[in-house]
Amino acid sequence: MSQFPETQSTLIAQIRSPENREAWEQFVALYRPVIYRMARKRGLQDADAQDLAQGVLIRVAGAIDRWEKTDPEIGFRNWLARVAKNAILNSLSRSPNDAAAGGSDVQDLLNDHPESNSEVAQELDLESQRERYHRAAAVVRMDVNIDTWRAFELSVVEGKSCEDVAELIRKPIGTIYA
Repeated sequence: MSQFPETQSTLIAQIRSPENREAWEQFVALYRPVIYRMARKRGLQDADAQDLAQGVLIRVAGAIDRWEKTDPEIGFRNWLARVAKNAILNSLSRSPNDAAAGGSDVQDLLNDHPESNSEVAQELDLESQRERYHRAAAVVRMDVNIDTWRAFELSVVEGKSCEDVAELIRKPIGTIYA
């Protein structure tokens, strides 16, 4: 698979128009699960992570018309990652101090998440790739034989040898290579 591209500038231009529901739906379908997983990974509960993802998307909607790429090294994803990271840190700092046994305080929670913006942007890239893979896989899976799909998953995604895959799905090795 080729290197995952940056968010298309055409999509960014389209979401600047609040009337363009189709572009917003595409944007939300791509980034909401990513923001949600980032929040969950940092310890937020399901409902809090859902609220946070919604809040980040609302912030993006309110600020997207002012966003401009001022530095060639810093793209839209870096900006979105910073917005998400700040929202997560704000959410953690508002958590009650006695939420966990032992009474950890807010500073301990913040110290547990010292990632730089570039690390968060890399995570956002990885999560975006995963989300696009899952969406594309769902489309392709409907167009191929179930054994063909299983052979692909085992050999390419899980990294098993073609011999092992042939044995697992009880097909000739030539079928696996094909």
